[in-house]
Amino acid sequence: MLIGCHVSPAGGVYNAVARGIERGARCVQIFNQSPRMWKPTVYKDEDVARFRADMAASDVDALLIHAVYLLNAGTDDPEIRAKTVTSLTASLRAGDALGAHAVVLHPGSAKTGDVGEAIARAGEVIREALAESGACPLHLENTAGAGGTLGRSFDELAALIDAAGGDPRLGLCLDSCHLYASGHDIRTAEGLTRTLDECDAKVGIGRLGSLHLNDSQVGLGSNRDRHADIGKGELGEDGCAVFLSEPRFESLPVVLETPGPDKKGTPPEEITLCRELRERGLAAR
Repeated sequence: MLIGCHVSPAGGVYNAVARGIERGARCVQIFNQSPRMWKPTVYKDEDVARFRADMAASDVDALLIHAVYLLNAGTDDPEIRAKTVTSLTASLRAGDALGAHAVVLHPGSAKTGDVGEAIARAGEVIREALAESGACPLHLENTAGAGGTLGRSFDELAALIDAAGGDPRLGLCLDSCHLYASGHDIRTAEGLTRTLDECDAKVGIGRLGSLHLNDSQVGLGSNRDRHADIGKGELGEDGCAVFLSEPRFESLPVVLETPGPDKKGTPPEEITLCRELRERGLAAR
């Protein structure tokens, strides 16, 4: 299991590797553009070469690129749709250049409109972006379920993949906080097994390609996306240990997106704790 965290690529994308090394991370996740701006980043050839060389020389074995939250693949606004296609395509092309494990996408929202129609629109956007990029996979992230967000259930995730044509590059990124907030009690091995069995039946476990590990500030079925530091929320250390020791998660990149005690992101101590929790979970199975 490749346990790591979200880091900043500020100052040059290769700095993401150094920041991962500082935290003892086996994988890193970055935004490939400013999360507050629509303009995509196009990396210089020399920066890409340095990134690949630094990765190869390090213990950081996987990169995930998170598409920024401005995107809404399910929108009915032509301007937002066009910007979403451009940004998502740029993320996938960056993934191709950097050798990323995958791009992770929040599929978007129907707002107050019809969810089925929004899923159909999102499928077309995803299909278009995949056609305009190379080979980098795209992982759809399950959502906590607030408002009209898409991907709140395995049924919706399956529908999104179908709407995008079932492309083999499409996979899933499962977020522990979002699973819990959307009503899946994954605090025990039995609960997590039931959840993954449902995922397998409706989407196919072979599509599962990456993970986000976040504790939850809010309760089961709250439909609110509120990350807590590992062991400091509703899942607790025991629930996080269950997640980290799940056999079907073996060899996958696991990204922490936790606030950290100083609100500056995941510290090295939290990654160390996760390795300890994984061993605890394995011993209990």
